[in-house]
Amino acid sequence: MKKKFIFILLFTFSFSIFANPTPPDEGMWLLQLLKEMNYADMKAKGLKLKPEQIYSVNQSSLKDAIVSFGGFCTGEMISSEGLILTNHHCGLGQIQFHSSTEKDYVTNGFWAMNKSEELPNKDLFATFIIRVEDVTKQVLEGADKNTSEESRKKIVADNIKKIGKKATENTHYGYEIKPMFYGGEYYMFITETFKDIRLVGAPHAAIGKFGGDTDNWMWPRHTGDFSLFRIYADKNGKPAEYSKDNVPFKPRHHFPISLKGIKKEDFTMVMGFPGRTQQYITSFAVKRIMDFSNPNKIKLRDNRLKIYDRYMRTSNKVRIQYVAKQASVANAWKKWIGEVKGLKRLRAVDKKEKLEMDFEKWTKSKPDNLQYQEALNNIKSAYQSTEKLFLANDYLSEAVFGIEILDFAYDIANTENVEKVKSVAETFFKDYYAPIDEEVMAYCLETYYKDIPSNLHPTFFTKVQNEYKGDFKKFAADVFKNSNLVSAEKFKKIIENPQDIEKDIVFELLNEFMKKMSSDVQPTMRKATADIELNQRTYVQGLRVMMKDKKFYPDANSTLRITYGKVNDYQPYDGGQYHFQTYLEGIMEKENMKDVYEDYAIPDKLKALYHAKDYGQYAEKGKLPVCFTASNHTTGGNSGSPVINGNGELIGTNFDRNWEGTMSDIMYDPDRCRNIAVDVRYTLFVIDKVAGAGHLVKEMTIVK
Repeated sequence: MKKKFIFILLFTFSFSIFANPTPPDEGMWLLQLLKEMNYADMKAKGLKLKPEQIYSVNQSSLKDAIVSFGGFCTGEMISSEGLILTNHHCGLGQIQFHSSTEKDYVTNGFWAMNKSEELPNKDLFATFIIRVEDVTKQVLEGADKNTSEESRKKIVADNIKKIGKKATENTHYGYEIKPMFYGGEYYMFITETFKDIRLVGAPHAAIGKFGGDTDNWMWPRHTGDFSLFRIYADKNGKPAEYSKDNVPFKPRHHFPISLKGIKKEDFTMVMGFPGRTQQYITSFAVKRIMDFSNPNKIKLRDNRLKIYDRYMRTSNKVRIQYVAKQASVANAWKKWIGEVKGLKRLRAVDKKEKLEMDFEKWTKSKPDNLQYQEALNNIKSAYQSTEKLFLANDYLSEAVFGIEILDFAYDIANTENVEKVKSVAETFFKDYYAPIDEEVMAYCLETYYKDIPSNLHPTFFTKVQNEYKGDFKKFAADVFKNSNLVSAEKFKKIIENPQDIEKDIVFELLNEFMKKMSSDVQPTMRKATADIELNQRTYVQGLRVMMKDKKFYPDANSTLRITYGKVNDYQPYDGGQYHFQTYLEGIMEKENMKDVYEDYAIPDKLKALYHAKDYGQYAEKGKLPVCFTASNHTTGGNSGSPVINGNGELIGTNFDRNWEGTMSDIMYDPDRCRNIAVDVRYTLFVIDKVAGAGHLVKEMTIVK
């Protein structure tokens, strides 16, 4: 539901084309096609498993140990009792929810010493993939090349409902049917979703968030970015709502955990649910990202982060309330900065323009190719006609909905059930501090006013200029003074008199923005994006004909994928060489700088274990491994993904990419793009030695 309007506009601009032959280690591949497309290459690079051990419908396989964690991260099963390993930052929202000033689990960590202490989490779910089917023929039945795009969409939507219903009726399974190659192909994912997911363990913030924003997207890295949850099911092993009578789920497969260590150029693979890539967008789209979209979004988030930081330093309560929000805002902000730098360094626009010239020559080379000839010109025209509208849409997402109270108003405006509204409000106000949001509102509205053309302004901007002399701070102060949406206490008036909600000043502001978008932005963008979708599909079809010997993979779209590569170091710049492995010694080196970088403080227990060199079975030649890099092609959504060796054993948990490689969503560079993982030996060391939760390690299958 959330931001559905914005999502539609943004998603339709995620267009992909294939700019170059696939470099080594590039690609987010569909598991069910592995045998025909990738298996020989994977085996040559060190894979020891058979294809059916990775993906199978008829027997347990690696896919049965992978879950979509909450729909935004990946998790992996690491015990026969339903234990999930994912990232600390993936579980941070739940850790925060259970925290208070009295029980500060965000800072001090949390560990359930038995199953009765594990904490339930409202609305959290874990989804397995049961099977994947190519349903392209069924989905496109009734549509041909002469069908209009509008009619095609209706035919596709109707067919998807019929196919999904037939596939899942009389079962407890769900389904998703997703387009690949911009609607050239469709695949159905049959799913099983569990809703009783309980928090089991999370390390101290100085471990799970070690390095914080200072180290985010950077290497060398020393972050113990992991948390543990457990799936509960009914007594028959089926999904069920939370109940004290539920029992730990027994997965069809769980990963054995290797303590044997890693070495340079060891084979690795990552499985998970990568969210969204634009690996193959045209030169027109890359220019827009580099010159307009990213710089403006960076500016807006930069100032929000400064406001958050200033208030978080003044109050421990506010710090707890905003720690997850700050991390979320900072994550994309820093990524976009690195992405622009990387695209410039790779000369991405030049490379894409070269492919586009080759494509245009190819379309004229013989009569059969003429059907593809107008695709690029049509895409270019659609981008040019929406330049200012796209900017306004970016600002709707980043400036308007960067204001928490407007975001909250949007959520409850789309919620008719009063009890649901109460629930949404309770969650919202628990982690809301109005003075922060008032300052953010003043900044964001003023920036929108200055940067967006006046014909796309909401009418209340005239009021700000006339009655407030352009002083957005005074205007924001009046909004927060008069609105009933700014505190839990005042919101009770809305609950008591729901009919008054549309009269609230915050709702009036929201409605003006949405009306302006609906009248002056959305219609033109809808037509332009429909044109781009149609021509993008044609373009990709043409590329696949032109480059018939190339193995094509579809962009990430939150469906189950596998990527493979090897453990490797990298050289980010001339004279700079980064080793693939970090150790506990590096944490201690950074800890010496904690007075300058507060992100480098560490718990006393970890420090004591270091000085005693008490690493147990997790050491390697007297040193404790912490993190490592590999060349797996990953993106957002792969947070929490298992990093697996050639034997199908867990060696790490993916949690980040290097800053020099953040452009990999748009253009992959095998020399610089690296995924970053927590070494599983460090994970187990923290669980066992630091937290004293060795009972959890005993659940696991350890390979030495």
